[in-house]
Amino acid sequence: MSPVKTPPPPKSDAVLARLNRLHPKIIDLSLGRIERLLARLDRPERRLPPVVHMAGTNGKGSSIAFLHAMLRAAGKRAQVYTSPHLVRFHERIRLTGGLIDEDALIALLETCEDANGPEPITFFEITTAAAFVAFAREDADILLLETGLGGRLDATNVIARPRLTAIAPVSIDHVQYLGDTIEAIAAEKAGILKPGVPAVVGPQPVLARAVIETRARDIGAPLFRFGEEWHARATGGALRFESAEGVRDYPLPGLPGAFQIENAGLALACAAQLAEYGLSHEARAEGIAGARWPGRLQRLQDGPLAAALPQDWELWLDGGHNAAAGAALADIAASWAGRPLHLIYGMLNTKAARDFIRPLAPFAQSLHAIAIPGVEASLTAKDAAAAAESAGIHAKISPNAETAIRGIVSQATQPARILICGSLYLAGAVLAQN
Repeated sequence: MSPVKTPPPPKSDAVLARLNRLHPKIIDLSLGRIERLLARLDRPERRLPPVVHMAGTNGKGSSIAFLHAMLRAAGKRAQVYTSPHLVRFHERIRLTGGLIDEDALIALLETCEDANGPEPITFFEITTAAAFVAFAREDADILLLETGLGGRLDATNVIARPRLTAIAPVSIDHVQYLGDTIEAIAAEKAGILKPGVPAVVGPQPVLARAVIETRARDIGAPLFRFGEEWHARATGGALRFESAEGVRDYPLPGLPGAFQIENAGLALACAAQLAEYGLSHEARAEGIAGARWPGRLQRLQDGPLAAALPQDWELWLDGGHNAAAGAALADIAASWAGRPLHLIYGMLNTKAARDFIRPLAPFAQSLHAIAIPGVEASLTAKDAAAAAESAGIHAKISPNAETAIRGIVSQATQPARILICGSLYLAGAVLAQN
């Protein structure tokens, strides 16, 4: 396999690099700095279309992808804000016509840079402000807004009265910022709830749900909860959704994985709360079947990495990076019985690598640990391997995914699956290569 070449970086990368130096910390949760900048930008967050604001630990990006696909199928002009990006920053700001273009992005970033001056502000805060300016300038029907981290002090939580809030499943993650208990993390996520604004709640651990319900009761936010006001499950080759609207069957999600049933269900529950958008059964069905979300259990069938595999092999990619994501992938691995599974993984040093890899250990014939290329906060391949060993799986160290794939193929005696996993940053690096 010849070396993989990556395209030259866009010119906006130079501006983004400058913005990344405006604060000594990558993450410093606060609303003060972005409020100051938004005031200087003439309050773009007050001129947005109706907002669906979504928080959660796992599945919020996929749920937004399903809801976005439903809205597009219904002919609605939807904007989307998500993070992090996989390959290009432009992926974070999706306007009604597609990703923001390079020239517009540079102009927006420089406008925000000039307005902020040299004052400290995190990268996520200033780029969120830029996104709000972009969204405010465009005529759109709705904005799907994903939190970056947590909710209460997340830079997106400056929207005083969204049309709808939603909380995807909560689990342990980002403990250094959000707290080390499920209750503390749920309290941060519940910080997006607003008085009088309906809130859709996905499947939750008992303790997390109790925290969300208490917060909603205290501020007067009506709840639409999984297991109470709505239900979603797979049955007879379909997704069955039950709510006050009745019982309806939809196609199984176009995104693979049993966990996508719950994510699609959360999107359907949001759709049920957005009656004014006229999301018909047909539009919802088309959105569920047609949604795409790169880096989330994505099969790679083209490109140099996939082309390096022998016939009948499969190459998969997933950006999940916490214990709950590892458990979800283990469920997929269990359903993949019949051919060997080989793992290639790398993780950030802020994540609990052992907790992520432990559920996958019983299903993996081999594991190659790598560092995430170009990411300073990556675990070294040696440390990633040590975490895998402590989780009960023998690990080999590889310099990169290409080399790991070569090693797996050279030792194999039958067609197999390879899963590259452990980080959205790793998923982005692989997609950029491939």
